Amino acid sequence: MKKAVFVLFIVFTTTVRAQFTQSIFSKDPVIHLETWQQQPLYFGFFLGLNSYDFKFKYKANVIEDIQVQKTTGFNVGLVADLRLHEYINLRFEPGLYYTKRTLNYPETYFVTLPKESDKIREVNSTYIHFPLLFKFSSLRTGNIRPYLLGGVSTTLNLSSNSKSKDDNLEQLFRVKSWSPNYELGFGIDVFSEYFIFSPSIRGVFGLKDELIQDKDLASPWTSNIESMQTRGLFINFTFH
Repeated sequence: MKKAVFVLFIVFTTTVRAQFTQSIFSKDPVIHLETWQQQPLYFGFFLGLNSYDFKFKYKANVIEDIQVQKTTGFNVGLVADLRLHEYINLRFEPGLYYTKRTLNYPETYFVTLPKESDKIREVNSTYIHFPLLFKFSSLRTGNIRPYLLGGVSTTLNLSSNSKSKDDNLEQLFRVKSWSPNYELGFGIDVFSEYFIFSPSIRGVFGLKDELIQDKDLASPWTSNIESMQTRGLFINFTFH
């Protein structure tokens, strides 16, 4: 999957560059799909990559922060685009997002010298992501049209462990199933002869605490965390 996305990225980066050169430097570019975005509603799909992080807020000052080791995850989903105005669209982009984060706890969080396994907690996440976004497009130049994205989303974490009776004492890190977010990003529509290719970059910012506290009020893993909120970066390649 990772190799496939990389190949798609290379192929369509070349396409974007060719279309951009044609649109900017050609005196009479061939205009593709000129009336496509005048449709009231159209659909597509996306593939992409993600990088998730956590933002921590602590109850008391700490000497060392919890370090988050991030990985590159994968995205796949559908797009429904509703035209509200010549330059404004409303988009719904439900998708499946997979990622993993590893939390590295400093020794100072523990009363006694911890084992290596106690200092590490893995947070595997399989998200079903439901964003509702406004797309603000600029004037089209040839076959290129940049745009901005902004809106809200809610996320269901299928790997949250929220209903488990075990906690970090049994090496099980728990988070809440649902989390609300806001999102901001930008992208560019590239009009080819048969379809629109639309790469975009978007940030997602959690609005509420996602952590489920351990049963032990003095737990070294959760007791000093006031809130833990998602931060993420998406790179999506959309096809209409």
